[in-house]
Formats: sequence, structure tokens, C-alpha cells
Amino acid sequence: MHLKKKKKIQAILIVICVITLVVAILFRLRLFPFVEDLATTKVINEMSNIINDAVDEQVSVGNVDYNDMVYLEKDINGNITALKTNMAKVNYLKTQILQTVNEEIMDLSVDRIGIPVGNVLFPEFFSGRGFYIPVRILSIRSSDGSFTNSFDQAGINQTLHQIVMHISISVTILTPSGTENVVAQSQVVVAETIIVGSVPNSYLNIPSTS
Repeated sequence: MHLKKKKKIQAILIVICVITLVVAILFRLRLFPFVEDLATTKVINEMSNIINDAVDEQVSVGNVDYNDMVYLEKDINGNITALKTNMAKVNYLKTQILQTVNEEIMDLSVDRIGIPVGNVLFPEFFSGRGFYIPVRILSIRSSDGSFTNSFDQAGINQTLHQIVMHISISVTILTPSGTENVVAQSQVVVAETIIVGSVPNSYLNIPSTS
């Protein structure tokens, strides 16, 4: 009898282990894609905030000034005939912004990009609560910045000229489901001015730089 009872207990334990394993696999298949989506969204939002903060920092220290980035050529009557870009200033600005962005991204902690377990299990009741499901930045795959120009009518005989920086950052993140590549893209106006008079006939476009 003792042997039969022992075998019965072993059989019950085996069944419990199998059920637990099946439940764990099903839970993983349903939970991990959700965690991955939350992690991707959170990382993109954090990177976008970092990009905006980096541009604001350059503005606050005086590295962004329209008159330093664009030269206005005028004729003898004072009419603007052409706009020319100060490429040295533009490239310096790009380097400073991307350097700041890359450093800040690599310093992102689990507290900032981790997912509270309450957001996954019962978000209606426990959003933002519980321990953090770890999410980490493993590496920056690429970071790129380019500039474009925008001309819009701003009033009678007035044109708003904006220099827009396009930033694209690709990183590899680690979540409980494995690694994932995440790309954040942002467009930020870095300088602008109102041009009084007709739009110049020529403009030296700012080329895209990598």
C-alpha cells in the first residue's frame, strides 16, 4: 500500500508539473508580445523626449541662432536675393545634439523604461504599480540627423523660414522575450525667422548628412 500511495503521489506531482509548464508556456506566448509592445512604445517615447531636450539644451546655451546658421544676401536696394547656409555651424549643431542624445539614451535606467507588472496583468486597477519588468538598452545601432527647410506665408509680404532637423535613432533593447530593434524618429524646428519681402530666387539647400 505504501508503494502504491507513493506512486500515486508521484503521478499527481507529474501531472501538476505538466499543467504548470503548459500554463507557463501559454502565459508566455500571450504575455511576452504585450510586454514587447509596451516596452517598444515606452522606449520610443523616452527617446523622443531626449531628442527634444537635447535641442532645448543647445538653444539654452546659445548654440542655436538663425543668424549664425544662415547668411542673407541682399542687392543694392536691400532686397534679399539669396540665402546661404553656414555648413560649419550646422554640422557642429548636429554633432552636439546627436552626442547628447546618444549619451542620454545609453544612460536610460530600468526605472524609466521598465514596465510595471500592474500595467501588464491588471492595468485597469494596478497601472503603474508593482515591480518593474526589466527593459534595457543594449546598444545604439545607428543615429542620424539631417536638415530641411520650410517656407510658409506669415502675412502680407512676409515669409516664415524654418530650419527643421530630422533625427532618427535605432537601438537594440532587451526584454524578457528577447532582443528587439526600436527606431525613434523626430522632427524639431531648430531655428526660424520672418523674412520681410519676396522670397529669394535662390537658396543653397542644406544637404542631408550622415
